[in-house]
Amino acid sequence: MRIAVIGGGIVGLTTSLKLREELRNSNITIFADSFDDTTSHVAAGLFRIGNSFSGPTEELTRKWVKDAYEYYDDIRKSSEAGIAGVAEISGYYFAKSDPRLAENRWFPSLVPVYRKVQKAELDLVGNEWNHGTYFTTLLTDPTLFLPWGRSKLQENDVKLLRKRINSFAEIASDFDVIMNCSGLGARYLCNDRRLVPIRGVIAKVKAPWIKTAFFGESDTYIIPGFNGTCTLGGVRTFESDKLNICPYEATALRERCNGLVPSLAKAKTIKHLAGLRPHRETVRVEPEIIGKTRVIHNYGHGAYGVCTAPGTASYAVQLVKDVHRSTSQL
Repeated sequence: MRIAVIGGGIVGLTTSLKLREELRNSNITIFADSFDDTTSHVAAGLFRIGNSFSGPTEELTRKWVKDAYEYYDDIRKSSEAGIAGVAEISGYYFAKSDPRLAENRWFPSLVPVYRKVQKAELDLVGNEWNHGTYFTTLLTDPTLFLPWGRSKLQENDVKLLRKRINSFAEIASDFDVIMNCSGLGARYLCNDRRLVPIRGVIAKVKAPWIKTAFFGESDTYIIPGFNGTCTLGGVRTFESDKLNICPYEATALRERCNGLVPSLAKAKTIKHLAGLRPHRETVRVEPEIIGKTRVIHNYGHGAYGVCTAPGTASYAVQLVKDVHRSTSQL
């Protein structure tokens, strides 16, 4: 099959990796505005998925989450873990008013360690936190994983083309199937009004002494990365397309993180970054016939693209197989 993949972020690359792995004789071309400056590059990459993340059914959503975790965990156990930027990490999630705010519905059956915090652990952080959970999960650094993934694809004859696709019709005649992993671009490519940007802002700081992730409910997080850097967040602005950094937001973000982990006050700021998360109430992974073009959509992951991309990619590739099988029988 001749397969086009639209999108060079984490969803597009993991989908392409899965396609190459499972459809070895296919001819794959990836189209993207950029492979080096995507929303995925801004993400911290901690495998922690919000309770609101949703596919079309609960059963399928849980399969996506499980498949994604196992995909990254297999890389973590391999000799390429360091190059791919995948490691195991532990963290705390604290809440003030309600213990349920510190709970994660995906973790109990998924990660190796998940428990309520002990009373003494509440003293690890500043401010008055009353509830919390402790967990062990995975970290995937997109600034390492994305170049590693591109290298793997190029080694296996996948073409990467820097080209904006404004309409499926532009490439329909050259391909048997189009994988639409365009993220926020699907707003216009598919005229999808249910897809909205959620603007995020983070700070990258130098803090090699931080080895554990910390969350203060949903608006404050500290996630250590590779090479002694930490990602501090965050900001969530619904339906905002602005990528400029507001100094007031940056100051407030840093104050919240310093309040949660006071030792961060001495951490040097490296840079601030902004990104637009492609949020959809229900992540869209489904086939569609547009004219005579067979399209498999895979977008709308919101803030959980890095976490869940391998899971939705596996499902999308199965949809390609189903399309190919039904076509072959005609």
